[in-house]
Amino acid sequence: QVRVQESGGGLVQTGGSLKLVCIWTGARFGHYALSWLRQAPGKEREFVAGIGCWGDTVFGVDAVKGRFTVSRVDAEDTITLQMNSLQSEDTAVYYCAITPNCSPSRFARDYIHWGQGIQVTVSS
Repeated sequence: QVRVQESGGGLVQTGGSLKLVCIWTGARFGHYALSWLRQAPGKEREFVAGIGCWGDTVFGVDAVKGRFTVSRVDAEDTITLQMNSLQSEDTAVYYCAITPNCSPSRFARDYIHWGQGIQVTVSS
């Protein structure tokens, strides 16, 4: 059974930084991509960023480019999301998710394992 666990969320002021960490345990896949998705109140879940099995990074939200960095350490079963210069529009529940494909997907339906989500709140 695959378990996915996020940590590192919380409350931060505009312009601040947070680092989200996701650790997973359980089954192994031949190839898999790891991603962060988020869901703000009243909005659909959206793909933020992900890393493919070859280390290629894909961003789904143009507004986070240059502010967010995603990385994975397969030896530690970990993916992180470093978020800098946070803005109020970054407030959301952030989810770590795994897809058994080599490339990250922009669609939530393609992910088969999810963390429970972690709240990130940016206050002005």
